[in-house]
Amino acid sequence: MRAYRKIFSLEKLPEGSKVQVEVDGMEIGLFRVNGTVYAIDNICSHARAPLSDGELDGYEIACPLHGARFDIRTGEAKTAPAYEPVACYDVKVEGDDIYIAL
Repeated sequence: MRAYRKIFSLEKLPEGSKVQVEVDGMEIGLFRVNGTVYAIDNICSHARAPLSDGELDGYEIACPLHGARFDIRTGEAKTAPAYEPVACYDVKVEGDDIYIAL
């Protein structure tokens, strides 16, 4: 069973924002879209660039190096040059706190 780790307060992730966090040595991108928080591996599966540095457009984040786009809900690679998905993590919000299952 995966344990949930408290990340920080929901107020630190305003609507439409993105941030990189490090949890247990892993770089995770957090995104808040339409009131929901999503968590994915923050490293592009093609160029190894930090996805949270890219442009967030709806539910897609673009790699800042080559523009490959990933769905933050599923981790699916939506456009070339990336073909491999990135991992997604379960997120829950309890009160004002964000937790990620690892």
